[in-house]
Amino acid sequence: LWSLGYCARLLKTNHFRTAASNTSFPAVWMLLAQHSGRIPGLFVVVKKNTFFTMPETVEDKTNPELYLPHPGVRGMTELNREAFKRTVVVPALKVKKEIVHSVLKSLKQSVLQRPGLKRVVEVPEDEDSRFVILDPHKVPEFSLGESEQQELRQLNVHPEVSKYHLELSYENFKSEEILRAVLPEGQEVTSGFSRVGHIAHLNLRDHQLPYRHLIGQVIMDKNPGITCVVNKTSIIDSTYRNFEMEVLAGENNLVTKVKENNIAYELDFSKVYWNPRLSTEHGRIVELLRAGDVLFDVFAGIGPFAIPAAKRNCRVFANDLNPESYTWLLHNCKLNKVDTKVKAFNMDGRDFLRGPVREELSKELPLRREEQKTAFHIVMNLPALAVEFLDVFRHLLVGEPCSPAGLPTVHCYGFSKHSNPARDIQERAEAALGTSLAGRCSTFPVRNVAPNKEMLCLSFQIPADVLYKRPCPDEAKPASKRLCTSQDSSEEKVLS
Repeated sequence: LWSLGYCARLLKTNHFRTAASNTSFPAVWMLLAQHSGRIPGLFVVVKKNTFFTMPETVEDKTNPELYLPHPGVRGMTELNREAFKRTVVVPALKVKKEIVHSVLKSLKQSVLQRPGLKRVVEVPEDEDSRFVILDPHKVPEFSLGESEQQELRQLNVHPEVSKYHLELSYENFKSEEILRAVLPEGQEVTSGFSRVGHIAHLNLRDHQLPYRHLIGQVIMDKNPGITCVVNKTSIIDSTYRNFEMEVLAGENNLVTKVKENNIAYELDFSKVYWNPRLSTEHGRIVELLRAGDVLFDVFAGIGPFAIPAAKRNCRVFANDLNPESYTWLLHNCKLNKVDTKVKAFNMDGRDFLRGPVREELSKELPLRREEQKTAFHIVMNLPALAVEFLDVFRHLLVGEPCSPAGLPTVHCYGFSKHSNPARDIQERAEAALGTSLAGRCSTFPVRNVAPNKEMLCLSFQIPADVLYKRPCPDEAKPASKRLCTSQDSSEEKVLS
């Protein structure tokens, strides 16, 4: 099943890479999830991601110059909007203004449909008439088909097609048409970007860098609401998960507001991690939670798991090492009125697991009754490193295991370049935990990060023999003074 889904993703990436995807997993996975109840951990949650693309322009064989800017803009690195002006000849039909609507209805398949261009224009020498602009793709020889001519005769319109000189300017061209005209011929111009509030975030390739400021200005011009365009200039830092960026166009204001799954967040995009492509995954995990559940978010960021969980009346313990993320987490909790339901921490992930998480589980699990429905979830969304933290769970608690149903469920994210990503992340997790997860875990494909690089979520309940270390009786000492050493060799517990 994984191979089938993975191949489908590759197929989608290769053949539809210019279309913005509304889901973070292939359509074939959705079909499998709908028709098979035997695929663990697979949920269909379709939400729109804030990701935009500029698709390749299909070459016009009949009139290749129709929608191309003036050829003189080739190689331009500083945007000059006036240089894009040009005049092209297009077919037009002269009709009386009182029947324009009827003509448009009769010739709806042949009328120009390009956004930003008028389909009906005045005739300078005849105020009682109008030119109806036709699509040169549909009327390539400046002559209408027989059926269309017949319809015009019924409206008492002479079917003769005229040549109209249509003036085009920068405003009339699409962003991909502008970039195709500017960048060197043969160079890839498609450039996807993420929208984070008023910010457009690009990952430009090397050959695009000389044109980066022009590209930024074009994106800002062609996308209402974007007032700042940035380009990533370094890889994500493994400690705080942020990266260096350069402002290409617009205001140098990187504090922004976003809305995800009907929840508002505020953040400084230059100092914290935020990825709009993960909105579907955030929603998927939150849908697993019920009121009264406990969520431990080890790498919480600004709260995309923690805050919606708190809104579902879960008890939330959220942590992030980045002090900026911690500050914005507190801010967003107050913004969404869940600050009393979220306990926030600014700690290393290991310290958070060995401290607040262990303390809460040690307190709650022994009191849990078989019939209780409360579930414990641990989210570890640091895909570059999270698997390496799983060894912390080995003998994290001391004592007798609670009922199997009460064991915490871990949702651990990871990257894989392996030919079988699901098997790869499971084997790495098993090595960290020191036990097999065969038949006890599910793997969910989150998104394709780069060619041959997948992001996945591995979900499993922590096995009791991993999580618990039984008390170690010392036959030489009275029962009241028996000692047991936990996984952390620095700690000793006196068991009465």
